[in-house]
Order: sequence, then C-alpha cells, then structure tokens
Amino acid sequence: MSWRKRVRAFAPVIVACTAVLSAAQAHAFSLDDVTARAKTLADKPYTAPASNLTPEFARMQFGDYIKIQPRREAFEWNDQPTAFRLGFYHQGMQFSTPVKINEIVGNGPNAKIDEIKYDSRRFDFGDLKLERSATHNLGYAGFRVLYPINEPGKLDEIMSVLGASYFRVIGKGQVYGLSARGLAIDTGLPIAEEFPAFREFWIERPAAGDKHLVFYALLDSRRATGAYRFDLTPGEDSVLKVEARVFLREKVTKLGIAPLTSMFLFGPNQQRDPYNFRPALHDSNGLAIHAGNGEWIWRPLNNPRNLAISQFQVTNPRGFGLLQRGRDFAQYEDLKDRYDLRPSAWVEPQGDWGKGHIELVEIPSPDETNDNIGAFWTPDQLPPKGQPLKADYTIRWTMNERGIIERNLAWVKQTLRTAGEITQANLIRHFDGSTGLVVDFDGGPLASLPAGALTPQVSVSENATVIEQTLQPNPVTRGVRLNLRVMVKDPSKVVEMRAALVSGGKAVSETWSYQLPPFSVTRQ
Repeated sequence: MSWRKRVRAFAPVIVACTAVLSAAQAHAFSLDDVTARAKTLADKPYTAPASNLTPEFARMQFGDYIKIQPRREAFEWNDQPTAFRLGFYHQGMQFSTPVKINEIVGNGPNAKIDEIKYDSRRFDFGDLKLERSATHNLGYAGFRVLYPINEPGKLDEIMSVLGASYFRVIGKGQVYGLSARGLAIDTGLPIAEEFPAFREFWIERPAAGDKHLVFYALLDSRRATGAYRFDLTPGEDSVLKVEARVFLREKVTKLGIAPLTSMFLFGPNQQRDPYNFRPALHDSNGLAIHAGNGEWIWRPLNNPRNLAISQFQVTNPRGFGLLQRGRDFAQYEDLKDRYDLRPSAWVEPQGDWGKGHIELVEIPSPDETNDNIGAFWTPDQLPPKGQPLKADYTIRWTMNERGIIERNLAWVKQTLRTAGEITQANLIRHFDGSTGLVVDFDGGPLASLPAGALTPQVSVSENATVIEQTLQPNPVTRGVRLNLRVMVKDPSKVVEMRAALVSGGKAVSETWSYQLPPFSVTRQ
C-alpha cells in the first residue's frame, strides 16, 4: 500500500507510555482500564516525546521509507487459526517515536496482556543500505490489519494505523483514500494545530471464526488525553465502531470529534488544471450531513484560494461524512490512483451529542499530495477538567453513497460549474460575466412525479443575484436538472447558495448547499 499522499498530514507519533499493565489482570480488559489511564495522564503535566531515530532513519525520504515493508512470513497470528493478521510499520522519517503495541490473549480474569516486541527481522528493507546496528533501539510506528476481504484465503490490507491518531479503512473492492483521526484540536485556526497521538495500543487476538477485531488506544497531547475502543468488521462496507472518552488537560479553542481528512484538488464544480488529463482529482467531492431535524444537506467541496471555514449548526446530528459521489471510471480516467474506487466515510453518532456544529475546513492546495479537507463535529459545551467527553459513533467505509441517503429523497448526483452565458439572436453564445451552475438531482420520487409537480426553492446570500433559474427533466437519469445563473457583486467576497426541490409544500430532495469562494469568479 502507498502512503505517498499522506506524509505531510501526519504529526510525529508520541513515545509510548512507561506505565505497564500487569500481565495477569484481575478482570477482563476493557475501555474502563484505558479510560482510567487517560484520566491519570490528564492530571499530570504533559511530557513531550523525544525522537530515538538514528541519523539514517531521521534523514530518510518518503521514497526510501516505503521500501521498508513487513515480511508476510512474519505477520502476527500466522500461527493462529484466526483469519486476521497484523503487520507493522517501521519507525522512520517523521514517524520519529515508537508506539507500544500489546496483545490481549483470552478474556475474563484469565486474560493475558503481553507487549509485541519490536524485531527488525519482521521487515524487508529492500535495497536500503543500512547498518544492522541502526535498528537496535527502534520500534514500531503503527500497524496494519489484514483479512481476506476480496477472495477467500487471500489476505488484503483493510486498515492502516499510522501517524498521530490517523487511521484508514477500506471495504471490498476499495483502495485507500480519505483518513479518519481520533481527535482534532484547533484545526483551521490562525494558530498552530495540535495533533494528539496514540501512544499505546492493546489488540485482542481474535478467536477462530471471529469476523471482527477489537483494539484499544491511549491518546495523549499537550492539552488532551483520550481512551478509545475500536471494533472493526470488514465486509462489502467495512464498519468501525468507535467509543471515545476524552479528557482536557487545558482549555482548547476548538475540539473536533470524529474528524475526517481528505483531498480535493478539482472537479466539474471548479475549474480544472488545463495541463491535467483527468476530469476530476479528489478523494472526496462533498460533505453530507443528516441533521437532527431530519434535513439532509449536500455541500460540494472546493479547493479555495484562501483558507475557508464553514459551520453547520446542528443539534444531535444523525450523521455526517466526506463522500465520493460518482463511481464511473470516466469521471476520473486515472488507472494509477483509481479515484473511482476510493471509499466514502459516513459517521453515525450513537445517542444524542447535543448542541454544536459540523465544521468543514477547506485549505488551498497546489497538488494532490496534501490532505486539504477536514470535517468534524464540535460541541458547544466542553466538559470540565476531570470529566470525560463521551462520544460513541460508527464509521462506514462505503462506495454505496446512495445507500446512505433516505430512499424517499432525491439526491444531488453532480454539480457542474461554468461561465454564465446567453444565446444571442444569431445563436452564438455570449458570456455575460455571470456564473452558471448545473445541479442534477436524481432518485427518490423524481421518476414518479407528474410534470409540473416540482418547484425549486433557491436562495443566495446578499453578494449575488439570481438572474436565471430553470428546472428541466433529465431523460438520461430520469431525474431533473436545475440550471442557475448568478451575478456576483464583489468577487473578493464569498457567495453562499442553497437549493432544494419541493412538491406539495414538502421537500423531496436533500438541500444543495454551495459556496463560491472569494476570487473564484472571473469577470468576462
């Protein structure tokens, strides 16, 4: 697997905690054990980790780092009847401090916990010219989970945990794309972002026949600690259940729960690179939200000229995610990176999360090597010191984006953007300085509604005026197409737009929420 697209997004992994759990537990290991450690850690001053890398590994470039691969014959659990296997990531580059990885064997009072010790013989170093002594005091930077998800008996990597609190998961037929994180602190602010990191892991050895894998993680950073339980079930859609308990050491300006991180460079809704053969280049092309009041919102992504922060006030969100809508290869034309096979990640909170907002962060990026999109939940109220913030949720990694949205609602299939035009008397097109937007709605009740039963509800912010608005059937998709032309008043300011389809006074589509970033409109 390739991590070339993620190297700039990862902060150094923090060194493993020195406290050791007893190998002979008096009770079954659980999230409560990790929560107690996180609380104890939060009551102590933060200790910044120190790198233990030798010069050879500290100076290593990414092209050399990815040459270090786990040996298949040295996978953990090769000698066990489980279908799961563990491989490990080696330290190197900015992964400068080791994480401690423990194995839990058995359950109940007889459970045994042992550290999985670092062994350089687990790795193939390729053609790297390294002195054997350079690895003597190093360790693991993270781990990967393997399971036969595509063909019986053939191992596939289905989860990767590497760098800070980042992890990625895929389902059947998918390739790695966007990432998730354990926690985000001060993302998108004009101050340095803090990257909490998983210090230590406890992984339960699955029994023969188990279809899921459970592991725990201890998180630490300057202003927060956390305890996490993960339950991974691979499948057509791989599902990760997360239980998080977060303690604050110090006050934070912004806390991001269930954060997702992705990449959007360009697509049909934004002018593309004229020197790139691809029609679109992104891991995700929109933020979907299922609000507590039942409204569904779709926000197409941008690669703005300047940092853009969008907030969606939601009480008790039912779901949100960064999605990759559009699965036709012709939409990407990329045989190497297969953006058509990259999954969407859909977060479903368990229980009520209260008042807060879902935040979208869009960062300017000149190329696809940077993760420039972030989305997360931010609660209005944070717990006092000593009390945990509890957040339980599932993340579904899927290519069935339509299956997320309620079937009785139409969804936004695509958003196209163009220079606004009018047709002159001589039938020659004339560009009049406006911006044209084409929104295709599909599915739900659209194919069965009689002609004229639909009405578009469109609104724009004060920095633009709608000068044309038409709705027409789309016989190709059996949906409808909304055509808009807007005149932007001040191109240096943002324009917010919303549109939905209404029939009989009731919304029959999700809400299209679109933003024209500043300086994204060129006057003709």
